[in-house]
Amino acid sequence: MSVPPAPIRVLICEDQALVRTGFVTILSSQPDMEVVGEATDGRAAIRSTRELEPDVVVMDIRMPLVDGIEATRQLAGPASPSPAKILIVTTFNVDTYVYEALRAGASGFLLKDAAPPELINAVRTVARGESLLSPAVTRALIGRHAEHLRPPAAPASPELERLKVLTGREREVLLLVSEGLSNAEIAAEMFISPETVKTYVSRILTKLDLRDRVQAVVLAYRAGLAGGGDQT
Repeated sequence: MSVPPAPIRVLICEDQALVRTGFVTILSSQPDMEVVGEATDGRAAIRSTRELEPDVVVMDIRMPLVDGIEATRQLAGPASPSPAKILIVTTFNVDTYVYEALRAGASGFLLKDAAPPELINAVRTVARGESLLSPAVTRALIGRHAEHLRPPAAPASPELERLKVLTGREREVLLLVSEGLSNAEIAAEMFISPETVKTYVSRILTKLDLRDRVQAVVLAYRAGLAGGGDQT
């Protein structure tokens, strides 16, 4: 008889009691999830994440003492020895705060008014180690923050140097990812199968030492590959 997998351990970090209670109720009702703690400010979020080591942290952006962006940076940024998987929740659709949170190390974000099934799916997606940034959201994010993502003209940026490990085909896939296309859309664009696209994306992330598609999008823009700044 097979042993059922351990439940996904979730920490809820939200200062609004009504919203926090709603998240707890929704996620606790799932047989494959367990809410292991709650935090009402950024400092408590950092402390609880390190103490409880949850599988997924549901993090609000605007919280007292330490905001969600700084908490995310400390828990999932480059300096973190064991990066946490953080799902950002916000009332704002693709604003500067969300962009900064993604750069800080978040695995994705969700709007607070999302339907319960979307929240449940988001937690499962992040728990699997995947990013949660839909193609539509990626397009909106890039559209609003392309100027901030794009570096000033330079002969050879460090980000561009990193892309030299990619083959021409891999660079093409990365460009389409940065434009917000899904695997199915990339497959149609390149006349290959979605499975092949998935393999390409996985190879790109491995070669560039990136955690997910979110980081790949940011790197592509920082390197000038995307947004009309492709350099060879």
